[in-house]
Amino acid sequence: MVTTAAPPHLAPDRAPRRRRGSRLMLRNLLIGWTFILPNFIGFAVLTLVPVLTLFYMSFTDWNIFGSSSWIGLDNFTRLAGDATFRTSLWNTLYFTAVHVPLTLAASLGLALLLNRKLRGVTFFRTVAFFPYITSIVAIAAVWNMLFSPELGPINQFLRFIGIENPPEWTVSTTWSMPAVIIVSTWRFMGYYMLLFLAGLQTVPRELHEAARMDGAGAWQRFLNVTMPCLRPTTFFVTVMLTINALKVFDLVLVMTNGGPGTSTMVISQFIWQRGFTENQFGYAAAAAVVLFGLSIAITIFQFLWNKRREA
Repeated sequence: MVTTAAPPHLAPDRAPRRRRGSRLMLRNLLIGWTFILPNFIGFAVLTLVPVLTLFYMSFTDWNIFGSSSWIGLDNFTRLAGDATFRTSLWNTLYFTAVHVPLTLAASLGLALLLNRKLRGVTFFRTVAFFPYITSIVAIAAVWNMLFSPELGPINQFLRFIGIENPPEWTVSTTWSMPAVIIVSTWRFMGYYMLLFLAGLQTVPRELHEAARMDGAGAWQRFLNVTMPCLRPTTFFVTVMLTINALKVFDLVLVMTNGGPGTSTMVISQFIWQRGFTENQFGYAAAAAVVLFGLSIAITIFQFLWNKRREA
C-alpha cells in the first residue's frame, strides 16, 4: 500500500486559519458579553441578591435593630397557625380568581370594539388607557366618593332603578372586595387592551374573508379565527394579570387599608404590616416566600396548561 503525504505547503496554512477562527469566536463572545453584562449585573444586584437574602431572612428571627438568629422553619409554622395570614391568603386568591377573567374579558372586548375604523377611535383608545397612568391616590379618592353608601352616585342610581337597599361597598365586609375588584379592573383594562389591539393586528384578514365566504357568522369567526390567532397574546396577558393580581398592594392600601376589619387584606399588605409596622422582618420574609412560591406555582401551571392546549 502506498501512502500519499499531504503537500507540505498546506500544513502551515491551516494553523493561521484556526487561529483566525478562534480569535473571531473570542471577539464575538466578548461583544456578546459586553451587551449582556450590564443587564446581568443589574439583575444580580437589584433582584437576585435581594431574593436570596429574603430566603435567608425567612429562616431567621430579625427585627432590624439587632443581630438575626437562625430559627429554621418556625416562621412558616407560625404562618400556618396565623388566622390573619390565612385570611389574607384567601382574599388574595379571591381577588385573583375574579379580577383576572373579568379584566381579561373587559380588555378583549374593548380591543375588539376599538379595532374598527371608527371616527375618533384614537381618542377613545386614549380615554381607555388613561386610568392606567392616573395617580392611584386620586383613583381611590374618586371611587370612594362614588361608592359612598349614602351620597355616592352609584347607590343613588341603584335606588333610582328600584333597589331599596344597595350595597354599602367599601364599608361592608361583604362588598368591599368586589368594590376593589371593580376599580382594579377599570384601571388595568386599558393597558391590556393595547396588548390585545397589537395581537389583533396580526390576525390575517384572509382567514376572516375565507370564513365569511364559507358562511360563518361573526361569533363563529371570533371563536374559530380570532381567538386561535390571539392565543399567544391571551396567554401572555393571563400570566401578567395573574402575577399582578397576586401582588396587589397599592390599590387596597389607599382604598380600604385592608378593611373593614381584614375583609380586603391581601398577602402584600400582611407582609408590609409585619415588616415595616411591627419590625418582624423574618416573619414578613417568610410570608413573602410563600407569596413567591404561590406565584411560581401558578405561573408554571399556566405554562403547562398552555403547552398542553397547543399540543
